[in-house]
Amino acid sequence: MGEAGWVVQDLRIDDFERERPRLVRLGYRMLGSISEAEDVVQDAWLRFAAVKGGIDTPAAYLTRVVTRLCLDRLKSARTRRETYIGPWLPEPLIGVEEPDESIADDITITLMLAMERLSPLERAAFLLHDVFDMALGEVAVTLGREPAAVRQLASRARKHVRDARPRYTVEAAEGERIARAFFAAARDGDTAALSELLAQDVEIHTDGGGKVLAFRNVIRGIERALRLFAGVRRKAAVPPTLLRTATIDGFPGYISIDRGGVLQTTALDIRDGRIIAVYIVRNPEKLTRVQKFTSPDCVAG
Repeated sequence: MGEAGWVVQDLRIDDFERERPRLVRLGYRMLGSISEAEDVVQDAWLRFAAVKGGIDTPAAYLTRVVTRLCLDRLKSARTRRETYIGPWLPEPLIGVEEPDESIADDITITLMLAMERLSPLERAAFLLHDVFDMALGEVAVTLGREPAAVRQLASRARKHVRDARPRYTVEAAEGERIARAFFAAARDGDTAALSELLAQDVEIHTDGGGKVLAFRNVIRGIERALRLFAGVRRKAAVPPTLLRTATIDGFPGYISIDRGGVLQTTALDIRDGRIIAVYIVRNPEKLTRVQKFTSPDCVAG
C-alpha cells in the first residue's frame, strides 16, 4: 500500500471510530444483544475498509451496512426466540457503559419488548427515523424501499409501540432508593414492605434461558408476587448479595449475586412511586459483560 493508501486508511479508521458508539447502539437496539451488535459493527468495518476509492458520507454508509446486517440476523434470531425457554429479555445494558451522551435515547426494556412484535423492517424504520433522527429519504435508501413505504413502516411501528414509550421520569436518587428498598424486601421476604413498593398489577419477567433456575412464565399481580417472594425466602439457605445499584436499559435497578451464587440484573419500571414491572436477567450468556461489576470493589455496603 502506497503512502496515499495509508492516509486514506487512517482517515477511514478515524471515521469508523467516531461512528462506532452510535453503530453499536443501533445494532443493540435492533438485536437486543450487545455482543451480536459488536460482531455486526466489526463486520461493517471490514466492508468499510475494503471499499475501493472514496466514500462521500461514511456515517450513512456504515449505518446502511449495519442495518442490513442486523436485518439478516433478525431472521435467525426470531426463529431462536420461538424456541426460547421462558421469557426473553434483551441483554442488559448498564448505564455506565453509555458514556457518550450524544447517542443517548429514551428506549427502555419495555419499549424493546414492544419492538419485538414489529417486523424487522418496521423495527429498522422506527429506530432509524424516530430514535436516531435519520431523514426519511436516507432511511428509504438504507432499507431499499420507497420513501412512502418507509413512512408507512414507521407509522405502523409508532402505533404499535406508542404505549411502551417512556412517559414517566424517575429521579436518579429516588430510583436508587426504591431499588435498594426492593432488594432488601425481596431478600427478606418482607411482604409488608413489598406491598408498599409493588403496584397491584405488577409483572415479574425472569430470563434464565433454560441455563439456570428461573420462572418459566411471567408472574402477574401483586398477590402472586408476594407469595413468590415469601416462598423464595423460605427456601433460601444463603441470602442474596447486592453488588451495586445501576441504571439498566434506562430503568433503576441493581446487580446482585442471588441464592445459589447466580449473577443477575434486576431492572424496575417505576410509575408514581410504585414498581409496575420487574425485569430479571439470569441467563449467564447475557451477563458476560456484567462480570466486571462483580469485583470486591463493587460490592455495596
